[in-house]
Amino acid sequence: MNRHQFKRPELLTPSFLGVILAMVLLGLFFRFFRLDYKIYWHDETYTTMRAAGYTRDQIDQELFQNRVISASSLQKFFQIKPGSTAADTIRSLATEDPQHPPLYFLLSRVWMQLFGSSYTATRSLSAVISLLGLPLMYWLAMELFASPMAALLATGLLALSPVNILFDQTARQYGLLTVAIIGSSWLLLRALRLARWRSWLWYAIATAVGLYTHPFFGLTLIGQGAYALLRIWMPAPDPFRRKRQVSPLKGFTGAIALALVLYAPWLWVLISNMGRALATTDWSRVSPGLPYLVKLWTLSFTSVFFDLDFGFDNPWTFVVRGVFMVMIGWALYTVCRRTPPITWLFILTSVLIPFLLLALPDVIQGGKRSAVTRYLISCFPGIQLAVGYWLMVGLRSGHRIWQGILALVLAGSIASCTVSAAADTWWSKDLSYSNGKIARYINSLPAPVVISNLGDDYTNTGDLLAMSDRLEPKVKLLLLHPKTPDLTLVETEHDKGSNLLIFRASDQLRDQLAQRQWQLIQVMSGERLTQPTQRDAEYIWRLKKLSGR
Repeated sequence: MNRHQFKRPELLTPSFLGVILAMVLLGLFFRFFRLDYKIYWHDETYTTMRAAGYTRDQIDQELFQNRVISASSLQKFFQIKPGSTAADTIRSLATEDPQHPPLYFLLSRVWMQLFGSSYTATRSLSAVISLLGLPLMYWLAMELFASPMAALLATGLLALSPVNILFDQTARQYGLLTVAIIGSSWLLLRALRLARWRSWLWYAIATAVGLYTHPFFGLTLIGQGAYALLRIWMPAPDPFRRKRQVSPLKGFTGAIALALVLYAPWLWVLISNMGRALATTDWSRVSPGLPYLVKLWTLSFTSVFFDLDFGFDNPWTFVVRGVFMVMIGWALYTVCRRTPPITWLFILTSVLIPFLLLALPDVIQGGKRSAVTRYLISCFPGIQLAVGYWLMVGLRSGHRIWQGILALVLAGSIASCTVSAAADTWWSKDLSYSNGKIARYINSLPAPVVISNLGDDYTNTGDLLAMSDRLEPKVKLLLLHPKTPDLTLVETEHDKGSNLLIFRASDQLRDQLAQRQWQLIQVMSGERLTQPTQRDAEYIWRLKKLSGR
């Protein structure tokens, strides 16, 4: 019997099972509650756009042509492009966004064809896929701990995790990535225990799915590889040791080889377009400094259980989050103390290796990849497993204080999910965080004309499309050519008595307007976020004519 197995059988009382059921049901509720309420994020726009068969270059060439259009006309880019096929979706990614594999985008295209392209429809795909993670988490925890109680707790923590719910309500591949991480981890442990080629085949397929989902699945894969190699020098605690048909080294290398063969077509696309892939991630190379990184690490890891916003510069944010960091550290310590090496080593490699692969380059060379919460998704299942086991040990000790600890953890998660559900934006919306507020301001003006171009960081296309459904029919867009803007159109709209606004204009356009005696009056700027992953950008200005023509 393993050290982590208790001598007396676990008593899954009706009250305990009721708590787990409530956690799962609340998690389901929050995942599907008001899917269309939060603002559509810049990245979500690109999901829909590429799934629909468009490239950003095609949209840019159609929109930014020195003309005035209605904001509602942008909604057509959320519909399946007439005459397009799945090949157009793949081509859009391969030529403009090769670091994102096509699996989720192809699923999204099929989903749009079946259920339409409303925000509820497009986001529901991720929410539905995320449900697969719950039984997979249970099976993974059972494989690790052989404890139904620990497995149920880990499953409940995943179901009610604020950060998981947040990303599972987003039209991006993060819900599918979480499923791939948990599923491949379970199949790896199962293959190591059973040591059969058929088990390794399933692991290879799961690995290929992960690679076709998101490039950061590679972080999980490296952690799994380290664990599999370390298992070679560990005594096997299971009865299959003498009947072992496939060694861990042979099984793992064979499975990875097959997964890479399956992934080879997109790997070739990625290598062939590496310059483009690197160019689209330039923003992550900006170095914010170690104190900023430490704050973001704290916010990211604790958002697994608690995600209330007290303000990034408010010390109480980190006092409360510090309690949850202590809980996570205590849970990892408990796992290391009470479980055999094959168990605690898996937890540590699944949490630390993905984190260190991102954090060390940021600290040594500069950058902020590890400061982006969605990039740390690979670490979260291991933390939930550790805390689930820690709570199980405490509850089984019989001390009533552990019931209070569980209640506090659940209260923090429920409160976080409730507040987030009532908000139309959250830190996960990144550069699009203030778009809802901007749209409300624009709608409040009579005869508004919003002037824009591609911008300095080429994010305007996505954000204009994302805001278009929130802008009233009266709102017009004057979209200027990036190289040859016709500024006489600005004069024309001014003569019509329009309220002229500038949305994220490039520095060059602002200089050109200033030379023509236009004054830019800033009326709104980027808000300080709890988890600011981008600069506090200047968003929108009003234009005022200083003199006649």
